[in-house]
Order: sequence, then C-alpha cells, then structure tokens
Amino acid sequence: MGRLFGTDGVRGVAGRDLTAELAMDLSVAAAHVLGDAGAFGHKRPVAVVGRDPRASGEFLEAAVVAGLASSGVDVLRLGVLPTPAVAYLTSALGADLGVMLTASHNPAPDNGVKFLARGGVKLADAVEDEIERRLREPWDRPEGAKVGRVRDAFGEADRYISHVLETIPNRLEGLRVVVDCAHGAAHMVAPEAMVRAGAEVEAIGARPDGLNINDSCGSTHLAKLQQVVVSRGADFGVAYDGDADRCLAVTHEGKVVDGDQIMAILALDLHSRGELKRDTVVATVMSNLGFKLAMREAGITVVETAVGDRYVLERMKADGYNLGGEQSGHVIMLDHATTGDGLLTSLHLAAVVAKSGVSLAELASVMTPLPQILINVKGVDKAKAGAPELAKAVAEAEAELGESGRVLIRPSGTEPMIRVMVEAASQEQATQVAERLAGVVRAACV
Repeated sequence: MGRLFGTDGVRGVAGRDLTAELAMDLSVAAAHVLGDAGAFGHKRPVAVVGRDPRASGEFLEAAVVAGLASSGVDVLRLGVLPTPAVAYLTSALGADLGVMLTASHNPAPDNGVKFLARGGVKLADAVEDEIERRLREPWDRPEGAKVGRVRDAFGEADRYISHVLETIPNRLEGLRVVVDCAHGAAHMVAPEAMVRAGAEVEAIGARPDGLNINDSCGSTHLAKLQQVVVSRGADFGVAYDGDADRCLAVTHEGKVVDGDQIMAILALDLHSRGELKRDTVVATVMSNLGFKLAMREAGITVVETAVGDRYVLERMKADGYNLGGEQSGHVIMLDHATTGDGLLTSLHLAAVVAKSGVSLAELASVMTPLPQILINVKGVDKAKAGAPELAKAVAEAEAELGESGRVLIRPSGTEPMIRVMVEAASQEQATQVAERLAGVVRAACV
C-alpha cells in the first residue's frame, strides 16, 4: 500500500477510497499519536472536529467522532466551518488535536481527512507517517467513565468571526462586495464577517445542498462572480474554495486578481506600515516573475520555496516571516493564522481598498503579470530532468529571455511527467520557448 497521506491529508472518493471504516481507524491512530493521555497527566485529551458541507461529510464526521471518543478523547463537534476556522479553534479552545473533513476545491464526490496538531498547525511528515504506522494496531480500549464524551460546539463559529474581525486595521464602510462562497464551508461565516466589518455584501454560492460544492462557482470557477460584480456595479468580488483556505478576487471590471497580486497588495500595505517582517514575502517557484519584479522595485525581498503552501509555511516559521502564499490564492498571514485563510485574506484586502480610497484594479496594477505558459510533458522519465541536452536548451532559452522572462523545469511529484513553465514578455514568445523546451524533454527524457 502506498502512503495514505498526500500533500494535505488523506483524500479520495468518499465511500470508495475514503470509507467510514478508514476514517474511524485513522482517527483512532491519530488519537494515539496526537492525543496520548500519558502526555497530559490526568487531563483527558480534547479534539475539535469540523467539516465542509459535502453530503459524505455527515457519515465521515460520525466515523471520526466515534473513533476519537472510543479512544478516550473528548470531542467538540464544530459543524460546518472553514479549515482555517478549525485550525484557529484548535488553538483557541486549547484542544490537543483538530480534524477537518474536506476535499478543498475538489468536486462533491471527493472528501478528505485532515489532522491538526496542538496549536492548530499542520502535521509534519514524520507525524503523518507515525499515524499510518499505528493504523489498526492492537490497543486497550477505554471503558465506562474513560470513554470520550461528545458535545456540539456550533456557537464557536462566532469566536472565529470575532477573531478575524479583530485583525483588520480599519472598517469597510462604503464598499460593495460580492462574496462567492463556492457552496462550501464559508457560506455562513464569510458574508457575516464582511457585513459586521461594515461592507454592503451580496453572497452567491451560499446555498450548499451537500452536492453542489465547487460546482461552477468559487475560486476555481470565477465566471459567475465576474458577471455578478459587473452587473451589480460592485466595487469588487472575492471567491473562496470549498474549505475557504484560499481566495481570489475580481475587480469592478470583472478582471481576475490572483494570489500573486493579492500578496503584492498586502505586502506593500504591511511594508508601508512597518509591519512586514524582515521586509520579506515568501512565495513558491511558480509565482509570476511580475510579482518578483514588483516586490524588488518596492524594496521587498522574495524568498522562494517548492510548490505547496506547507512549504511556504515551513519557511515562514523557520525564518520569522509573516506573509507568504501561492498564486492559487493560498495566502498565509502568520501574525493572525496558522494556515492559509481565505476569509482573513479577503478582509485584509478589502481593508486596503477601503483605506486607500482607490479601486482594487488600481491597487493590483502595482504588478504586471508576465505571460506564463505551462506544458505538462507526460510519459517521460522524471529522473532524467537533469539531462545535459535539456540543461543546455534551458540555458539557451534563459539567455534569449533575459530579465524579462524565466524558465522552470519541474518533475511532477506524483506522476511520470515533467512540467515546463516559461514566462516571457509576450504570449507568443512564451509559447514558442515552452513548446521548444517540451520537445527537448520528450527527446531527452525517454
């Protein structure tokens, strides 16, 4: 059996790959690793459990709660809440572990189990490996008064809303904002928070039925949001994914503002207030060169990591940075959250718009995204990504592009595939160079 844990928990088609039995067994193993009663003296460990609105989340929640309680862990059932809310409440409520049931931006048939350690932080690979190792191991089952107790804690959503509102430096009066909740976990808390912050809000994608999550809406499908923002004459719109750990935005003209542009706006605002730690922002190697050029022009350093918000977070924590993220809209504001938080990001973005008195379009123009072409070359030997002929072709392409472009050759982490990414001053040049390099990959990496 391959490794169960992927880049963000255990995911699969609910009922087929991710069964109730597996969810229960994972929770028992996680209780033994993260909630070992021996580590807490006489205190019984406590877990918080949240989920997005997927229909399968109902039976998976029941399985997870049963696994935890049968292991002697007290459970606070949070109900439908965003992943970052569960992370925050794991810390705020002093829980020993947190569990979120979600498949993020994936379609409704998928689901996932994501564990959080004390403090609401993601698990290290070694901890995930330990949970897998102890899966279905023999164990002494608590009885009588030693079994865990379960209670609902749905009202804790307000604690999370109050927390994110306390972080914004100014109110949002005068703004008209359209909020696309992807029929997902933020469908109640996001519109409520925006209204309480002072904005006039129209919510779309806010009627989950368990099956419509991410269905032609949310941060992966922006067409509906673009249409509503323009037709209503709103100042801008924001869109979350299914578990609301990321957000993207659109301007009053309906133009997309991606994660790089959002990070640029927030970085410049923090920098102007002297609150950007070490005058540095953390981004992945896939962030647009236009972002890096804009930051350099502003005197802000960009530190790069591998693709994945977990790697961004690791670098931020290791070196004391407080802002980082990805082009996809995962933005981490480490002064206020332990993970990417779409609602937090959108509130701070709105606060900059409200304070500046200029449009989101004008704020986003601080960076000019360079045309970016990504070609996935499939069926090749990833181990040959460093072949001399490919390295020579890359060097020639980089010389041709100069400072107005760049090349990134990256083996896929999960498939027999090499990704070729090229940025250039024009779409035509980016396409030509990318296709040329893809041809070299096909010839050199067989």
